[in-house]
Amino acid sequence: MVCEKCQNRLGTVITPDPWKAGAKNTVESGGGRVNDNKFLSLKKNRVNPYSKSYSKCRICKSSIHQQGAFYCQACSFKKGICAMCGKKMMETRQYKQTTV
Repeated sequence: MVCEKCQNRLGTVITPDPWKAGAKNTVESGGGRVNDNKFLSLKKNRVNPYSKSYSKCRICKSSIHQQGAFYCQACSFKKGICAMCGKKMMETRQYKQTTV
């Protein structure tokens, strides 16, 4: 779960979406450029799967595979908070939530 403010900090996918009407990374929607090498242009947002620098969740201490996030997906869903900034997004007091 990510709030609207943190939505623009999410990474983009190198391959274009097959559903072009709502895609953000196609040339028709203004998201991509023609003849743009994504490997060279997105160096700062690339993830190195072999590095040991994955951050830990602040609640359960499990590793997080989303760059810029402080909480894992399971904890942010259970608590109803944004995974990147920790802002409360929904009230979870009346819900019976499971993470099966």
